[in-house]
Amino acid sequence: MSWTRGLPGALAVCVLLLVAAAGCGTGEAHEQRETGSPSSVGSPSPVGKILDDTDESGRHYREIDKKQAPEVGTVVTPDRAGGWDVRLDVHRFRFSRAGTAARAVAGHGLAYLFVDGHLVTRLHSPAYHLPARLVPHGTHHITARLYADDGTVWAVHGKPVESTADVTASGAETAKATPTATPTPAAGVPATGASPVHTDAVAGGRGTPLG
Repeated sequence: MSWTRGLPGALAVCVLLLVAAAGCGTGEAHEQRETGSPSSVGSPSPVGKILDDTDESGRHYREIDKKQAPEVGTVVTPDRAGGWDVRLDVHRFRFSRAGTAARAVAGHGLAYLFVDGHLVTRLHSPAYHLPARLVPHGTHHITARLYADDGTVWAVHGKPVESTADVTASGAETAKATPTATPTPAAGVPATGASPVHTDAVAGGRGTPLG
């Protein structure tokens, strides 16, 4: 009889223990959903690995295997009406449209265009027209660097995926541009998957996107 009377109590204790255990598990899972677990520097991420190294503005490099990494080549030619036409030859890369969600997707993103290390524009297409005033008399370095849509820099072996063209401006009739090899160029590779032209002018650039 005592065993019979004690059974419901024992079952009740077991049920309470099970509920408590389930509650703890649910609470932990809920906390993980609320707080998330963002990738820290140096840890693996869904796409590549975030490095300690950053660009001039503090954006971290996103290391990716060379076989899957995008490539870019920069070609600059003088325009008859003045200024310079810039065209990017990309490989394993598609330009994202303006307003794309800020997350890294392999093989997607945008290009930042620099003149002598100063950011001129963010490109969502492979072509751009630089006004002559941004490339005055003398030799200048025009660099295109590829970024993921979350603002991280695509990188291979700790170096950004970029290419540079050295430009010498000495008058409309003698102006010339000489491409310069960089860590991950893709010279001669035709542009692929370009979206309609969109640019965000910065630093007083106000260049003209080319179709």
